Amino acid sequence: MLRQLDMEQTMPKEEWDSVSQGLKIKLGVLQQKARALKIPTVIVLEGWGASGKGSMVSRVIGNLDPRGFSVYSILPPNGEEKRYPWMRRFWEKLPAYGEMTIFDRSWYQETAVYNEGMPERLQEQYWEEIEDFERQITDDGYVLLKIFLHITKKEQKKRLKALEKKKETRWRVSEKDWKHHEKYNHYFSIFNNMIQRTDFSFAPWSLVAANDRRQATYRVFSTVISALENAIAQKEKEKQQTPVSTPAIRLSLGMDALPIPLLADVEAQQPMDDGEYRVKLKASQKRLFELNNRLYQKKIPMILAYEGWDAAGKGGNIKRVTSALDPRGYEVIPIAAPSSVEKNHHHLWRFWKALPRDGHIAIFDRTWYGRCMVEHIEGFCTPEQWARSFDEINHFEKHLADWGAVILKFWLQIDKDEQLRRFQDRQNTPEKQYKITDEDWRNREKWDQYEDAVNLMLARTNTAWAPWVIVESDNKKYARIKALQEIISAMEARL
Repeated sequence: MLRQLDMEQTMPKEEWDSVSQGLKIKLGVLQQKARALKIPTVIVLEGWGASGKGSMVSRVIGNLDPRGFSVYSILPPNGEEKRYPWMRRFWEKLPAYGEMTIFDRSWYQETAVYNEGMPERLQEQYWEEIEDFERQITDDGYVLLKIFLHITKKEQKKRLKALEKKKETRWRVSEKDWKHHEKYNHYFSIFNNMIQRTDFSFAPWSLVAANDRRQATYRVFSTVISALENAIAQKEKEKQQTPVSTPAIRLSLGMDALPIPLLADVEAQQPMDDGEYRVKLKASQKRLFELNNRLYQKKIPMILAYEGWDAAGKGGNIKRVTSALDPRGYEVIPIAAPSSVEKNHHHLWRFWKALPRDGHIAIFDRTWYGRCMVEHIEGFCTPEQWARSFDEINHFEKHLADWGAVILKFWLQIDKDEQLRRFQDRQNTPEKQYKITDEDWRNREKWDQYEDAVNLMLARTNTAWAPWVIVESDNKKYARIKALQEIISAMEARL
């Protein structure tokens, strides 16, 4: 693809002077329109060393309201960043709806430069994760512009020498820059392959011949302006359209779910007396403590996700798990309704930020599955957002599993009569009254709707890499022991 560029393109100064002011004004106006319509924008600037990425960023932002954008210059991951999934540091830098983020280098450096020579299988895994990331954010309404600044070997040498010649810019040229220059043809093949593999219909590359700086600047400005104009026109058109009431659920190939029972077929009442409970609790917690230490030593992360009916006993279940863990190695993350900041991002953004380091355990008290249940039933997301959430979640969990995480998801199942008994107990016990809210009663009135939603959720997201475990929870003692034993089994299987 790079070979198809006309590297002889130039733009005379007079021509640039005649159009530049209009382009700058238009870009500033479009930023404000996109902000008003809450259209988020991500601009990725990739290219050769000395191709002008930094100066191009400066030209673009020079015409924008500084309150509406962020710029990130991406370096190799530091020690702390290496302890998380590699895409996490890019997810957390995504702009809020209506804002703009510009990346001077991006996630593509991880595959083209920082991890050069990675095994082919791992390379393909990275490509797939990039494709999922870019699909998810563009599905969510992000304008994603991927721009590659291409210069010839001769032009690169000329620019590196010019930078070295000046005292104030000499520091910008490193020994690595010259080594990359010497291997220009090698990196040409790497970049060309990267572009071909990731030139997606929903996130295409814009290749810019950058030997001539004015021509390159004109192309970049025109590309950004055109993309924003199209996004604004599409957003205004969507406001006039009637939304689809029941869109089809999207599921990717290779994301097949495993069989799982319907909730109606689960016997929520299971026997366990106090004596058996005490013996099994002590033994299970002892074993869990041992395995937790081994997981930490091997730097294997674990993610425990708790969902279930209101008053199903999630808190007590979690407490019996954490009692056996080193408090320095786990975090319990209670998930409430998203904050105003979280609502202004992709629904998975807040969960990427909450992931554990390698060797640590994250325990989620409610999870990203809120999108499949309460957000859908209560109308807090659009039908389209709900329909694609199953696939997005499967991919999210697959990336965590590929990173090395052990993932276990619990659904705590109680029957409707048991829930009523627990609600009444909470209402009638002063020290428990804080646990019961009007919302709990409203949700109970929609029991059948929630049961249908949960059955669909379990059926579509019970995967080999992130399985669901239905925990029969009418008897809290039985439920606690079952969860502990499932966690132990998952740890043992990995170790």
